[in-house]
Amino acid sequence: MVYRARAVWLLLPLSPFVSVSLGRSVGPRDPVPEGYRAAPYYPTPHGGWLDSWREAYAKAEEFVSQMTLAEKTNITSGVGFWMGPCVGNTGSAERLGFPRLCLQDSALGVASADNITAFPAGITTGATWDKALMYARGVAMGKEYRGKGANVHLGPSVGPLGRKPLGGRNWEGFGSDPVLQAKAAALHIQGVQEQGIIATIKHFIGNEQEMYRMYNLFQPGYSANIDDRTLHEIYLWPFAEAVHAGVGAVMTAYNAVNGSACSQNSYLINGILKDELGFQGMVMSDWLSHISGVDSALAGLDMNMPGDTNIPLFGFSLWQYELTRSVLNGSVPLDRLNDMVTRVVATWYKMKQDKDHPRPNFSSNTRDREGPLYPAALISPVGQVNWFVNVQEDHYLVARQVAQDGITLLKNNGSLLPLSTSSKLSVFGTHAQVNPAGPNACMNRACNTGTLGMGWGSGVADYPYLDDPISAIKRRVPDVEFHNTDRFPSNIGKPSPDDVAVVFITSDSGENSFTVEGNHGDRDADKLAAWHGGDKLVQDAAQKYNNVVVVVHTVGPLILESWIDHPSVKAVLFAHLPGQEAGESLTNILFGDVSPSGHLPYSITKAATDYPDSIANLRGFTFGQVQDTYSEGLYIDYRSLNKRGIKPRFAFGHGLSYTNFTFSNPTIRPVTPLSLVPPARSSKGPTPAYATTIPAASEAYWPDNFPRIWRYLYSWLPRNEADDAYAIGIAGEKKYAYPDGYSTVQKPGPAAGGGEGGNPALWDVAWEVQLTVTNVGGKHAGKASVQAYVQFPERIPYDTPVVQLRDFEKTKELAPGDSETVTLRLTRKDVSVWDVEVQNWLVPGVGLDGKVGRYTVWIGEASDKLFLACYTDTGECETELEPPV
Repeated sequence: MVYRARAVWLLLPLSPFVSVSLGRSVGPRDPVPEGYRAAPYYPTPHGGWLDSWREAYAKAEEFVSQMTLAEKTNITSGVGFWMGPCVGNTGSAERLGFPRLCLQDSALGVASADNITAFPAGITTGATWDKALMYARGVAMGKEYRGKGANVHLGPSVGPLGRKPLGGRNWEGFGSDPVLQAKAAALHIQGVQEQGIIATIKHFIGNEQEMYRMYNLFQPGYSANIDDRTLHEIYLWPFAEAVHAGVGAVMTAYNAVNGSACSQNSYLINGILKDELGFQGMVMSDWLSHISGVDSALAGLDMNMPGDTNIPLFGFSLWQYELTRSVLNGSVPLDRLNDMVTRVVATWYKMKQDKDHPRPNFSSNTRDREGPLYPAALISPVGQVNWFVNVQEDHYLVARQVAQDGITLLKNNGSLLPLSTSSKLSVFGTHAQVNPAGPNACMNRACNTGTLGMGWGSGVADYPYLDDPISAIKRRVPDVEFHNTDRFPSNIGKPSPDDVAVVFITSDSGENSFTVEGNHGDRDADKLAAWHGGDKLVQDAAQKYNNVVVVVHTVGPLILESWIDHPSVKAVLFAHLPGQEAGESLTNILFGDVSPSGHLPYSITKAATDYPDSIANLRGFTFGQVQDTYSEGLYIDYRSLNKRGIKPRFAFGHGLSYTNFTFSNPTIRPVTPLSLVPPARSSKGPTPAYATTIPAASEAYWPDNFPRIWRYLYSWLPRNEADDAYAIGIAGEKKYAYPDGYSTVQKPGPAAGGGEGGNPALWDVAWEVQLTVTNVGGKHAGKASVQAYVQFPERIPYDTPVVQLRDFEKTKELAPGDSETVTLRLTRKDVSVWDVEVQNWLVPGVGLDGKVGRYTVWIGEASDKLFLACYTDTGECETELEPPV
């Protein structure tokens, strides 16, 4: 291949997309509220002590032993923003056969690439409540990432968890409950990594608001102040499940937790993630969130992305050549660098990417066949950058199934739905039709024009096509009038009593990188109202038509009170964010090809004030560090509503069907005897061992006659700089002050640890519940969502929510009269609480006599429709009960 040089001018405006900080170190922390503390935790635990990663670490140890210092620092960092085909591109060690790793967004498909599938968003996937679909979506997505030559899939997202209804990126995750998020994420990770792709669980942790999340020259990122029990029982839960599933990578968040930036929070990375949860893979920074060199390395960060300082303009890095210098002068112990590198290489081996893994065949920067190889360079070689490889296969079927089975029927008065194809339909709302300029017309989908299939920001993918609702409706119904407006037309004649109006409304959000119609990522401008006057459009249609169907494409909950009780509003469908298959997935439901089976992955309240201020409102600007204190503790979403005795409009887990189901013949049986505390953890196994003396300065020398690309980040140093750093290191004269609490002595690990995700006993099944689900409707087949919630024993010394989701299953499609036996399981962790003094998971129902008190397992179709209960102390079950909330 012949390359030719050409000038490529880079424009990087100082927008919210990049931080405007060049900070190389962190100053004094702003005060956080009393009781919230980011305790120091050093050193970083070595990886490789678990049997499940033993083979990968053995290969990595042999490999890393052959690497030079510059090769080691090269593969732990990106080579610069827009300096390769992918959104993140590491350095390589090609001498030994280790390639540049391609890290690519997003959580719903291969971002910035052609010939891929734009899958439904995570929130839609959560709304299916279908474990098989969660896994199938992960499998399909993993195949596409591999087909495109990516190494690392930057998903799934479980942070934000969805604490704040106005949070901008809630839609990337699976719902506002830790167990729903955890099970969906684990299945997604399994599906992706079975294809040889490294999955990345993100954003670790407390990224529940977009505004003020990033550190910059004028203000540090906000501090999410989270107490220990709340951290473990709510926000850490899905991360622990992801680690238990063997996830290969973790991405830190932009914000701080308890005053310490996530990218260098030693308590979170070293203490919680790598020691307590036993995480064996690699920890990376979010893009441009890296704010220090030595501090972040000591705190456990393994990879800096995309490599630049916070302003990616001039080719500066806090790692790469600076990390090389820091090792030579003794500021960063070689032991820490070796562990970083070993974690990266072991993860590569773990996914078998050393065996015929394809190189990237696409460019995130252009759709042309040829283009600059390093787009951000002033002068870049040019060559082929796109090979137009089609990786879609039949994945549209998975995408359509997820979009369809996530559609949630909230209301269906008079059984208006399903509609007849012979009905006369009047369709209102611009969101029924694809953006006239094309589905990808807005960069990163940063507009709300046309059918809303995904939010905006880095969590998007380009549509190969968008099957919009109006096209799908017109394929079914001959008599359709489409009013492509968000204002009700004044010239509408008098409809007949049987005419039906279908009204499309939306609510959008995304990443703080972009502001859309005054919304700064979060829904701070439109809040919980429909965009573009959608609520008034519904009201006006309901004044004219007797039969109104409202279809909502939304990132999260809305306040529906201005029209939900109007007698003409007969049916409401939340279609969430359906991706490319928005049309047929919807018409299959509208016209009764299938019965709706989606259930809400969050609650819909009657007013924003139904939640406490800490949940309902975003944190506003302040001088210094914005403090976002999780004063509500465990009580978010339905937990909060139940505690406050507030009935939502539609509860978490709510969803109607065209048929009816009965749950009968319940049984419960104990599986594993429980003790108050888990069995003692096993000791850590051996980890790779390397020489710890400072390497020779020659391992960092810049190669002779090497053609340098401007802005590309290299790991070498000029000979005199390497020699000077080495002299300081071997003389022991370094002046760097290590953080408080710093130690070089490896810890045995906390009692709560011992395996991937924590003590392996936490996943022991404690009880198993079985029941029979029967379709008792007379006309329609359908799928039932069976949800299990636990109620802790009375008079325990811990405050616990009334009910908490612990497991769920979706039945197959049941014809009228058909039945299926469903099994639900509760683990030791499901019936435990985190004791902040003991620092372990305790089963509070276990008494001094060893007997287990009464846990009640409530079964139903939603968090407020729980009519069946099984009792762990007696082994008995009851039906036709009043719900506990």
